[in-house]
Amino acid sequence: MSTARQQSAPHVADSHDLIRVQGARVNNLKDVSVEIPKRRLTVFTGVSGSGKSSLVFGTIAAESQRMINETYSAFVQGFMPTLARPEVDLLDGLTTAIIVDQERMGANSRSTVGTATDANAMLRILFSRLGQPHIGSPNAYSFNVPSVKATGAITVDRGAGKTKTEKASFTRLGGMCPRCEGMGAVTDIDLTALYDDSRSLNEGAITIPGYSMEGWYGRIFRGCGYFDPDKPIGKFGKRELHDLLHREPTKIKIDGINLTYAGLIPSIQKSFLAKDIDALQPHIRAFVERAVTFTTCPECAGTRLSEEARSSKIRGKNIADVCAMQISDLAAWVRELEEPSVTPLLTGLQHLLDSFEKIGLGYLSLDRPSGTLSGGEAQRTKMIRHLGSSLTDVTYVFDEPTIGLHPHDIQRMNELLLQLRDKGNTVLVVEHKPEAIAIADHVVDLGPGAGTEGGAVCYQGTVEGLRASGTSTGRHLDDRAALKETVRTPTGKLEIRGATANNLRDVDVDVPLGVLVVVTGVAGSGKSSLVHGSIPAGAGVVSIDQGAIRGSRRSNPATYTGLLDPIRKAFAKANGVKPALFSANSEGACPSCNGAGVIYTDLGMMAGVAAPCEDCEGKRFQASVLEYRFGGRDISEVLAMSVTEAEAFFGAGEARTPAAHAILNRLADVGLGYLSLGQPLTTLSGGERQRLKLATHMAEEGGVYVLDEPTTGLHLADVEQLLSLLDRLVDAGKSVIVIEHHQAVMAHADWIIDLGPGAGHDGGRIVFEGTPADLVAARSTLTGEHLAAYVDA
Repeated sequence: MSTARQQSAPHVADSHDLIRVQGARVNNLKDVSVEIPKRRLTVFTGVSGSGKSSLVFGTIAAESQRMINETYSAFVQGFMPTLARPEVDLLDGLTTAIIVDQERMGANSRSTVGTATDANAMLRILFSRLGQPHIGSPNAYSFNVPSVKATGAITVDRGAGKTKTEKASFTRLGGMCPRCEGMGAVTDIDLTALYDDSRSLNEGAITIPGYSMEGWYGRIFRGCGYFDPDKPIGKFGKRELHDLLHREPTKIKIDGINLTYAGLIPSIQKSFLAKDIDALQPHIRAFVERAVTFTTCPECAGTRLSEEARSSKIRGKNIADVCAMQISDLAAWVRELEEPSVTPLLTGLQHLLDSFEKIGLGYLSLDRPSGTLSGGEAQRTKMIRHLGSSLTDVTYVFDEPTIGLHPHDIQRMNELLLQLRDKGNTVLVVEHKPEAIAIADHVVDLGPGAGTEGGAVCYQGTVEGLRASGTSTGRHLDDRAALKETVRTPTGKLEIRGATANNLRDVDVDVPLGVLVVVTGVAGSGKSSLVHGSIPAGAGVVSIDQGAIRGSRRSNPATYTGLLDPIRKAFAKANGVKPALFSANSEGACPSCNGAGVIYTDLGMMAGVAAPCEDCEGKRFQASVLEYRFGGRDISEVLAMSVTEAEAFFGAGEARTPAAHAILNRLADVGLGYLSLGQPLTTLSGGERQRLKLATHMAEEGGVYVLDEPTTGLHLADVEQLLSLLDRLVDAGKSVIVIEHHQAVMAHADWIIDLGPGAGHDGGRIVFEGTPADLVAARSTLTGEHLAAYVDA
């Protein structure tokens, strides 16, 4: 009897079925308390900047990671990033969090899709076992391992205190191409861009960014003794010029300090060319593009591999051929290999390649540089390792997993999320797309507005309840954009002929000008290749890509957009002092916190503590600077204003500043009126950063604007504002070309160019050109079918 009663009573361990958050105050959250069911799929919705990421990533995931780090010894923690405890009263029921965010994969130019996912490592082992002729270990197939030869004396112990010295040689075969050092490209540097040969070094002959004679470089050049710093470079002898340009790193001693001298070209190759060019700061990137010409390596033909590595083959293909194949084709090739001695390896490789196809990345190749992947592709590449994982009862945290996905591909992503949930995991998703919200077991809607107007829970419950809730998300969930009754007439055309970049198949297309053109197609169909490859930025073209904006905690909307310059000048002119006083990163900075507004206390392996600076009270400026006023406000009060408030302040009256007002107008146009001018960039959401970048680029003069997925991170309500902004650009006589998956943007277009029909080598062709109404009527493509379903045609 007692046994039966025990069986019917639930076990106490099964009662922990909720993640409880009480009193969360991270960023703009206002004492948020929520209960999230475990082993369910919970979607977090709300306008961009409402606090979704602050709750999911900044509170739940951050605390889970911090607590896991604390389980390690103090010694190990000393080598790990220190995480501060989130501002929250109570967090209960947490499980291990695995974060899959939109961070771009490493911008190292040696990193490829293959090296980032272990596929290359498996292929190298496969070729070292089965490749004919056999050339050596897996290192012999790695483009990151150079071949090494060494000869010298070794001491052999003969016992009884006797030793014998023998000559020995050592050889290690690596797969790196010796000519390009595994980069696939060789560089030709224009020397006239490095220095002005009519000047001496002391006269500032070197024109490389950062190479100033006033700092350490000047000290090294003057003290190295290899050349006369007062002699014009044009009069240098052969030896002097060689030492200036090509000398390998050499230890030298100057004024009793040990330093390293290296020629200009080795220094540039190490500091600039070893990194992905797109990841460099704008002024350095401009220098590299001006001074360096990249050409495919003539020895390895861009494969990065040595001749020996390319000579070893399996079934007529070497490792370079295999890595250049589309992953879906490579999976079929691996499936045909039958070799009992490497069966476990083939099984693992097959699973990995099948995961690529399952997640919709079968169109990539393993030799694709990882820095060229879009945010959505990088996120899905990171997801691959979790698909076959045996882990259960963990919390997976996703940041807009549908970014960069065509409506056709979203269904496949939904299935993967449900698959993770059905294995017994808790899945938390920050999402804006109605198709992804629809599969949620539980929804948490934050708002009602963004920034200071958000940070509260407006609704939590089922999707059906959200529709009836009356919140901003609930009202827009079933929005359907209507097709335009009339479309604009083009004022001209941009002819693209014979486009063959990446997977494009000799594409000829006329892009109408003076209208809103939307380029559509499934992920990997060739949209970016067509637009960015055929319409390069510059010469009247303003290109806004998906690249994340970079900035430290000292950067804010005022510094990023250039708004602070006219404000500083206006303050300086009104008070008769230097503009540098009104910069928290320059002379006006509070000396106690160096203009940061907070004082960071490093506690070794424990989390550092940030406390508001007591001297400036978090205002970041010296007290003397705050005495200077402009329009009745000091500089810290101006930076504390919202964009809307500042727009009125600088638009009229004694504080009228047209240059500042123009920038503020653009920020308001993209829907960032609520943003504080001095808010650190590190606290902005993905959608806010996207729109901040858009507002900055709108200042550039150009006749053609190219936008790559501008709806990234935008709520359904924000998309309407974006469309009206695009309309204003077109009505002002500009041509706007948008690469987009969002059906509301497609419906709003004047002209659609649809690529496909599939991805990779199944795409690369124009499958439709015409108006959205014609596309819906024809329903001849995947895009046409989804757009027709969206507008209920």
